[in-house]
Amino acid sequence: MINWHDIDTVLLDMDGTLLDLHFDNHFWLEYMPAKYAEKQGISLDAAKQHLEPIFMQTSGQLQWYCLDYWRQTLDLDMVAIKQEIAHLISLRPSAEVFLTALHQSKKQVVLITNAHQDSLSLKLERIALSHYFDHMITSHQYGYPKEQPPFWEHLAKEIHFDPSRALFIDDSLPILRSARDYGIKHLLAISRPDSKQPPKATEEFLGVDSYLSLLPIND
Repeated sequence: MINWHDIDTVLLDMDGTLLDLHFDNHFWLEYMPAKYAEKQGISLDAAKQHLEPIFMQTSGQLQWYCLDYWRQTLDLDMVAIKQEIAHLISLRPSAEVFLTALHQSKKQVVLITNAHQDSLSLKLERIALSHYFDHMITSHQYGYPKEQPPFWEHLAKEIHFDPSRALFIDDSLPILRSARDYGIKHLLAISRPDSKQPPKATEEFLGVDSYLSLLPIND
């Protein structure tokens, strides 16, 4: 699937790519709406109906990933609520084996996530990931999500990498298309980011479920 001799830099998403997306889906679709319903004294269905247009309006925008935005908009302590279900944070199958192999290779390994810094910190408290990466970057540092071209321009200024010799793995098709438009040559889509959901279509991108299919890594 990948000719590792053609790869110098590996760019990895976090949620749905390294970590099981079940935590985030459960939080946004069920747990947080229930908390909002409780605070507002309304039914869960009414809360979801109120939240749905806000979700749609912010989708693909930095606000969608910004816990400060949601705290101000909904008057909820998003970090505290996430901590209540932090036990659901887990690695995807074989992700640790893959990360270990990457770490032992000569590749530059970079985490690039749209997660808010507080969300990133919470997940790093539960799952030790930092030591696998040469850089860990959240799009909030740049003010643009990965869906938008300026993110990639900022990334290129911060780390030295050749897009034609870079591999990027993500579970979001719009983000993968943004990376492709920037010029990143090697792209893989996670086909089953949420372990509780069936696989999804990866459309024009090669799909990967088990990281074992990408091993061994040859420098």
